[in-house]
Amino acid sequence: MANTAPRSRDLAFIYLTVVLDVLAFGIVVPVLPKLVVTFLDNDTVRAANMWGLFGSAYALAQFLFSPLLGAMSDRFGRRPVLLIALFGLAADYLIMAWAPSLAWLWLGRITSGICGATYTTAGAYIADVTPQEKRAAAFGIIGAAWGLGFVLGPALGGLLGAHDPRLPFWVAAAITALNAIFGLVVLPESLPVERREAFRLTRANPFGSLVLLRSHPELFGLAAVQLCYQLAHQVLPSVYVLYVGHRYGWSTARTSYTLALVGVASAVVQGGLIRPIVARLGERSAALCGLGFGALSSLIYGAAGSGALFLLGIPLGSLAGLYSPSAQTLMSARVSPEQQGKLQGALGSLQGLTGMIGPTLFAGTFALAIAPGMPAAAAGAPFFVAAAILTVGMLLIAGVTRSVHAAGAA
Repeated sequence: MANTAPRSRDLAFIYLTVVLDVLAFGIVVPVLPKLVVTFLDNDTVRAANMWGLFGSAYALAQFLFSPLLGAMSDRFGRRPVLLIALFGLAADYLIMAWAPSLAWLWLGRITSGICGATYTTAGAYIADVTPQEKRAAAFGIIGAAWGLGFVLGPALGGLLGAHDPRLPFWVAAAITALNAIFGLVVLPESLPVERREAFRLTRANPFGSLVLLRSHPELFGLAAVQLCYQLAHQVLPSVYVLYVGHRYGWSTARTSYTLALVGVASAVVQGGLIRPIVARLGERSAALCGLGFGALSSLIYGAAGSGALFLLGIPLGSLAGLYSPSAQTLMSARVSPEQQGKLQGALGSLQGLTGMIGPTLFAGTFALAIAPGMPAAAAGAPFFVAAAILTVGMLLIAGVTRSVHAAGAA
């Protein structure tokens, strides 16, 4: 049976959780890469390589633990998993606020990866309480919540970081802990006992969880597209802060404000445009358009010789947000209600897998591109790689979803 708690209230809390979670994450985005630079004597090339390794360590932890947490949420419910993840993230921010060395920052990033289940668990929660025909809009709203948090977070992080580079971490820890306490009081469970699955280790390890993605031919093809999307999506967190600082000389404050602009554009698309566009085009065409806009924006980011031209890519990049809720709807329709948490865990494993590759790939490409003797324009190389990957994704989804569209599923 479906959850009997008031769905609007349940979803409202999930959206608030995503806003506050991303707000806390966004606060530290402008300062964390630069904190790494300070530990490496302000050597940008070394910092780019180190930041890539940081991202890979985060993703490895996410890859290993996302399916475990997804399987646990199928067995014990979404609520306890979500709350444990939030308290763990609060502890992580405290570790990084205090970190006296790179080793402690490493510990903080690994903790973040282990506890990074808030988004995937929120996705399972939405699937629990939302009819299939309304999921694209619901996933779009959660994307808008993400965008809203990312509007406020980087801007606040830039202001706080200008006073003390450690202050954003303390504030992020406080926000996350308060959100966890709030959830402890008000969050209902979305998965009734009769719909829970027995916990099995084979479904809780990253490779076992990926077996689910092979259970349906179309699901497997969509997972391959998801792999391309998530890999290309790693380019901004991997190189953005270092890239705009190196190529355009942007300060922490200006970097923060432009990240906030990314959040505004994303919130507009996901909160206001997803529903009418998907209703008009269908999930298949909307997902295809999202990949296309993502490829085009990446080309602009990489080719832009000035900060003003770089900003032109932001609205196009926000339209890449058409892909994720559409693809999630297509995939969630191909698993049973009891397997929604497992699906989200498998998708989290995919994200972790691409996250292990992406930061090293893009940050390493950036480090090579800015090495002595390289032309200034070469710095955009990571974005050109991302555009190529998204183009492959477009070709894949055009083929995979052709049968889906013909069957009337999209």
